[in-house]
Amino acid sequence: MSRLVVVSNRIAPPDEHAASAGGLAVGILGALKAAGGLWFGWSGETGNEDQPLKKVKKGNITWASFNLSEQDLDEYYNQFSNAVLWPAFHYRLDLVQFQRPAWDGYLRVNAMLADKLLPLLQDDDIIWIHDYHLLPFAHELRKRGVNNRIGFFLHIPFPTPEIFNALPTYDTLLEQLCDYDLLGFQTENDRLAFLDCLSNLTRVTTRSAKSHTACGKAFRTEVYPIGIEPKEIAKQAAGPLPPKLAQLKAELKNVQNIFSVERLDYSKGLPERFLAYEALLEKYPQHHGKIRYTQIAPTSRGDVQAYQDIRHQLENEAGRINGKYGQLGWTPLYYLNQHFDRKLLMKIFRYSDVGLVTPLRDGMNLVAKEYVAAQDPANPGVLVLSQFAGAANELTSALIVNPYDRDEVAAALDRALTMSLAERISRHAEMLDVIVKNDINHWQECFISDLKQIVPRSAESQQRDKVATFPKLA
Repeated sequence: MSRLVVVSNRIAPPDEHAASAGGLAVGILGALKAAGGLWFGWSGETGNEDQPLKKVKKGNITWASFNLSEQDLDEYYNQFSNAVLWPAFHYRLDLVQFQRPAWDGYLRVNAMLADKLLPLLQDDDIIWIHDYHLLPFAHELRKRGVNNRIGFFLHIPFPTPEIFNALPTYDTLLEQLCDYDLLGFQTENDRLAFLDCLSNLTRVTTRSAKSHTACGKAFRTEVYPIGIEPKEIAKQAAGPLPPKLAQLKAELKNVQNIFSVERLDYSKGLPERFLAYEALLEKYPQHHGKIRYTQIAPTSRGDVQAYQDIRHQLENEAGRINGKYGQLGWTPLYYLNQHFDRKLLMKIFRYSDVGLVTPLRDGMNLVAKEYVAAQDPANPGVLVLSQFAGAANELTSALIVNPYDRDEVAAALDRALTMSLAERISRHAEMLDVIVKNDINHWQECFISDLKQIVPRSAESQQRDKVATFPKLA
């Protein structure tokens, strides 16, 4: 049986409980336990990158981690992955800060990691690469003679040609992606956007519905919407509340709660959401004193100016809205710029009447699925969801909104707050059914199954690939 080798920018420590490590860790660990294998990634520490890999083996899984130098971390991770690819893939070209040394560092680190992984590989290993930090990784492995089946999954959106082709190195990135055997995306829109970008660069031959040849390479594209662990989340959400939360719930027994949580990021649409809530207060005054909107948004990448700007903007907007609409004994908006324990969040989800998830662009958005899974099926809350979240393709029984239209979001919030119990139960049941069927294990099993079906590349084809060039379109 072939081993599974997983490569991601970060790895979950082997002593960290999967439930607290997040959705990706749950899926990866499930796949690794089934096949046995290796999880390879950055340790999260800076230092001498020439040090030997740190290896830990538990059961049939080995964790292999490495350090990065300060320069490599800055260029590969901060300056290119997060200052170029992240904003571009989330349709924010205005925030892209392309610098040639950062691009060189991005390629250098991917090459270095391929060198570190190479001695650990076995001939029949199946290799699964994750996310935008490692777009060139298969290309680097192929250059080193690796013929194994290599799959890639992109967790964030893939932009349309008008966005992606604005990147100065778009052509190199596209050609490098063709070195994967299987390219997985969150949605069909993302898959088609990739093929559109590639078709603008070179001739793409489609051999069957999702099997293609381009740049002298054969590869497959497919859609794998990532899921969650609904049973685990329901378990975390149920049961007694911590004393302080129980007291708060009792104090707010006559108040309907609108709740949102995500890390502080410009892709999440938080300023637009605050304005939509203000529109609700303005247009539907009957809710005054009877609702409360809580926004939890812990700081991420706090040293980046764009993230500092949005934090200050939210602080100002929260103060302005509360100053305008607040009353003695009633504060309409609570904004908390701090981290909360995951299990506690699931309990908060359960007693919230409305889950408000309105990113401007998101690959999937697991918070939307977690909110649904955490609900009491006999008295569930209502999900208000952005049409630009990948989850909107599956959770069609949510109230789907355009996050740029504050009046539409306000109307959806009013509808959610006044929805009958029968309709809430019906909508929740439909969404929960989808979430249970397409859970995190289904996601990883489908990807691994498809990757296993691909015939490994031969040494002869690898040699041809080394000298192949892609025909550019006129």
